[in-house]
Formats: sequence, C-alpha cells, structure tokens
Amino acid sequence: MNMAKGERKELLKLFEGLRVADVRDGMDWNMMHGYGSMSYDMRPLFRTRVVGIARTVRYLPYEGPVPKMKPEEYTEWVKWYYGNVCTYPWMEDIQPGDFIVIDQSGVNAGLMGSNNGLYGFRKGARGYVIEGGVRDTDELILQKVPVWSRFVSQAMVQGRLRYDARDIPVRVGGVVVNPGDIVVADGDGVIVVPRNKAYDVAKYARQELNNDKVGRRKLYESLGWEPDDTVK
Repeated sequence: MNMAKGERKELLKLFEGLRVADVRDGMDWNMMHGYGSMSYDMRPLFRTRVVGIARTVRYLPYEGPVPKMKPEEYTEWVKWYYGNVCTYPWMEDIQPGDFIVIDQSGVNAGLMGSNNGLYGFRKGARGYVIEGGVRDTDELILQKVPVWSRFVSQAMVQGRLRYDARDIPVRVGGVVVNPGDIVVADGDGVIVVPRNKAYDVAKYARQELNNDKVGRRKLYESLGWEPDDTVK
C-alpha cells in the first residue's frame, strides 16, 4: 500500500472525532448515497469508535481434505497448516493507524482471536473488520481490541480457510474496500470512504457534526445538564 506518512497522518486527522453517522452525511453531501455503508449485521464486539486506513486481506475456503489421524498427529498437522496454508504474512506489514479489513469468504471460522488480534493491535492496527467470524471474544473485549464482524465463531481455521492475497480490493459487508480507503466504525456500524473522496467527505461530515453539537448543547442547557465532550 503506497501512501506517504504525511498523507496518512493528514487523513487520520481529517476524520478524527467523526461519527459513522456524520461520515454517512458527508457521503450523501457528495452524492454517494448508495455507497460506503457496510451491511447492518457487521457489528462490534463492544461499543467504541475507530478511524483508520484500510489494509486489506483475503482468505478463501480450504479445498483440500483433512487427513484422518491421531490427536498427537493432528497437533503437528495444525502447525504445518498455520505455516503453509492459513498464513498471516500481512501482520508484519501493519503500520500505526491501519484498519485491517478482512474478506474471509464468510467461512464459519474465527480467523482472528485473542492472540493474533492483540498482536496486530500491538503493531499499530486500530481495529479489524471481518467478513466472517471472530473468536475468543471475551478476551478481545477485555483487551479492548476493536473488532467488527458478521458473526462470532467457535471454530479454528485449520481445514476451513487458506490465505489468498493482501493489499487488493476486497468486498466486505457489501462494500468494495481498496487499500488506503478511510474506514470509520462505531456503534452504528462501519462506513468506508474512498481515498480520493476523503477531503470532500470529511468537510461536510464535520459540518454536520458541528451542527449537531450546537443543537444538542442548547438542549443540554435547557435540561440543566453539564456539557460533556459530545457537545463541546
């Protein structure tokens, strides 16, 4: 993914503090009504807000057989599988500010979990959005690793998924996501802004957020409430 550090920093700053609803408004102001919002069933594990630069990955269903073997043999086969079939080469490419967007073909498996999810988070990933499943959800919530996924899965990946490609266009949540797009996610879901529309969308998203703050601040005052960060 070719993007200068200065541009990454500027894009992240543009969308800092914006809600998914504001970004949706900014898209509408740019006549992009039918694009950007992921399917409503791409849901967060816990309520949080994340803005990041899309780093894309694709996994496909595993077509091969699972050989019949003893449990101790299976342990060795699993090591081989992770080393040769369902690999994670993109992990070493993560840059601070990345939002990892994964197309795992809807396969019922937990591609990301408590260990590898935390590893990528430590490398600088701001969050994950997954067309498929996530597992170890209690630990991910405890570790405060942001994840949006179509479902939760108990299953491991061996015999189910294989790595295919990285830094390519992917379709996640019904939206085509290109490397370098802006991804904003919160309790309302996930929205994707094409990189070449980022400045125009952010301008009008910020306008709508500011208007919302003014209106709600007046309501706070009428209710005798102390202003909080959402109206300042």
